[in-house]
Amino acid sequence: MTTPVFEDLQVGDVVATKTFNFERSTLVKYAGASGDFNPIHWNDTFATSVGLDGVIAHGMLTMGSSVTAVEEWIGDQRKVIDYQTRFARPILVPNPGAAVVEVTATVGAINVEARTVRVDLQTVFEGAKVLAKAQAVVQF
Repeated sequence: MTTPVFEDLQVGDVVATKTFNFERSTLVKYAGASGDFNPIHWNDTFATSVGLDGVIAHGMLTMGSSVTAVEEWIGDQRKVIDYQTRFARPILVPNPGAAVVEVTATVGAINVEARTVRVDLQTVFEGAKVLAKAQAVVQF
């Protein structure tokens, strides 16, 4: 992949897209890596007992996966100097099967003086945003 050129970017440019398939095995691996063994992420009976429609993906898994679109586009994760979002909707992970999550990264703002670009992330599951105001700032 070619390294992006700051001067070539314009607000509205789609700089990356990425699709993730979250399966139950994805949740198990993430739980092991993160230490988050909350049963809403693996136990259908527990998840429904607390009012969910079923097992849901970890919010931080969703957040972390989404920003990889920006990291891969810029080519160096150290250039992502800020990343913020709010969780808008859970991702139900079927058993069997996968929850398909689509990420689109678009240039939202350019600060010429600071040589930074704000990249707005749209993370969608089943046609609805799961992250709200997801924004990463990249330093050139």
